[in-house]
Amino acid sequence: MTAIRIADVARSFGEVAAVRGVSLDIADGEFFTLLGPSGCGKTTLLRMVAGFCDLDRGAIHFGDRRIDTVPPHRRNAGMVFQNYAIFPNLTVGGNVAYGLKARGVPAADIAERAARALKLVQLDGYAGRQPHQLSGGQLQRVALARCLVIEPAVLLLDEPLSNLDAQLRVEMRGEIRRLQKSLGITALYVTHDQEEAMSISDRIAVMRLGQVEQLGTPADIYRRPATPFVARFMGTTNLLSGTLTGRSSNRATARVGATDFVIDLGGRPHAAPGAAVSISLRPEALRVLPHGTEPPAGWAALPARIERIEFLGAVTRVELALDDGAILTAAALELPPGEGPVTLAYDPAAVTVFPGDA
Repeated sequence: MTAIRIADVARSFGEVAAVRGVSLDIADGEFFTLLGPSGCGKTTLLRMVAGFCDLDRGAIHFGDRRIDTVPPHRRNAGMVFQNYAIFPNLTVGGNVAYGLKARGVPAADIAERAARALKLVQLDGYAGRQPHQLSGGQLQRVALARCLVIEPAVLLLDEPLSNLDAQLRVEMRGEIRRLQKSLGITALYVTHDQEEAMSISDRIAVMRLGQVEQLGTPADIYRRPATPFVARFMGTTNLLSGTLTGRSSNRATARVGATDFVIDLGGRPHAAPGAAVSISLRPEALRVLPHGTEPPAGWAALPARIERIEFLGAVTRVELALDDGAILTAAALELPPGEGPVTLAYDPAAVTVFPGDA
């Protein structure tokens, strides 16, 4: 297994700074994801690790070996591309064996290793087929097998599932994670899909404007976003701007419009009363109760009325209006009967607060 160390790397294209001084330490055998919107620099950073894009400054190491000055084919990294990059004139077996032939592996070993790689991705028996005979999911498995057959120290994946339909994406991301864990290989994965990143990653670096906005486990980033951008990008949230109006040792109050929200600071340092703040409250952290119902112990409650209901299967999305007209979105498993007013309850510990406006 091989750790990856990225030290203060940067890259500009003309006047556009694609990557701005990013530093990351990726552990042996870790599944690490670069996540962000289009243009955030994640693919440029991955291409620098692969050797397809030069660095303006900084260094990249695989273990103790500096590799940013080494040609791509000598970095011992396998790359899986978004568009599969399958050779249409070669059979499945020929595609998988291509990297072995290019590395001068003895012919006696090539067939055995290619067959083993195809079995890993559940395509044993497909070696003689042509690429046009395969589905998109099967082509992506061929691309994975071609990458794994060279036994790379590092696996690099650039939005490998973006061309697949929704159900197949879910299946393939589980397959990629299973392979990565079984082989114990270090993986650096790029995606713009938040659910995909959270479902398979050990850690995630959320990128914005060429920099890392937040680094952490999927649970930490989702539950405790570091900035309003991360709160918005990592799923749905109620993001509101207001003013800090009161504070005790472990709790604070934020006035948003005409509504006071209680915040459990949990020992986190924060601004003094009077400062502008924004708060993030996830829809699933809100509980819709019958009007007048007491909330659970330690929770806060607000009077509200239901404005809109969307049934989504496992949960129901509900838009609720507070007394001052502000709209919040909740994700409810069940709703009180009738159409009258309701009580909207939330745990103050589930509120994330940021300095400044959203």
